[in-house]
Amino acid sequence: MNDIKKDNTEEKILVAAQKVFIEKGMDGARMQEIANEAGINKALLHYYFRTKQKLFEAIFKMVFRNILPNLMEMVYSDLPIETKLERFIEGYIDMLWKNPFVPTFILKEMNRDPQFLATTIKGSGIRPDEIIAMFKREMEAGNIRKMDPRDLLVNILSMSIFPIAAKPLLSIIFFDSNSAEYSTFISNRKKTVKEFILNSIKP
Repeated sequence: MNDIKKDNTEEKILVAAQKVFIEKGMDGARMQEIANEAGINKALLHYYFRTKQKLFEAIFKMVFRNILPNLMEMVYSDLPIETKLERFIEGYIDMLWKNPFVPTFILKEMNRDPQFLATTIKGSGIRPDEIIAMFKREMEAGNIRKMDPRDLLVNILSMSIFPIAAKPLLSIIFFDSNSAEYSTFISNRKKTVKEFILNSIKP
């Protein structure tokens, strides 16, 4: 019974923290706000997660566990490579848009603790070697043009993540801080990225 209660409390904290992080970002969020959102006192929050960084890392892992294992299912499937790429791009952009704190966190942690990011991503079931091997098989079969598979992966990731990570700046420069217009831009961006990537791999 105690384990069930513990699991419920931890889940409540993670849901509350994710909401606060989305609203305030990593730097703007406060542990007291997260405790209030979860309906618990701050001491109990610190019992489960000693620091905001530890809590943020837990949410980051949770987000990646929920979205990325589907990627490997696609890698091992018999779907055409175009369908695999389209589905991944859509899913990845959707995940980033629903969790806007993730791009900022990734960029920050890449400099602070890249090993944590690498371990988290691989711990979520991602096998970069298998993804690269898939691309190489498609190249050998003549389905996509020959290139460094890492270039293709970096293109997909950077084209997807940058507009969301740079939203505060791009929103001001190109959209006069109109959130609705920027949301539409990101929605359309999925089609733009898919077309760009698919055109870039044609034999």
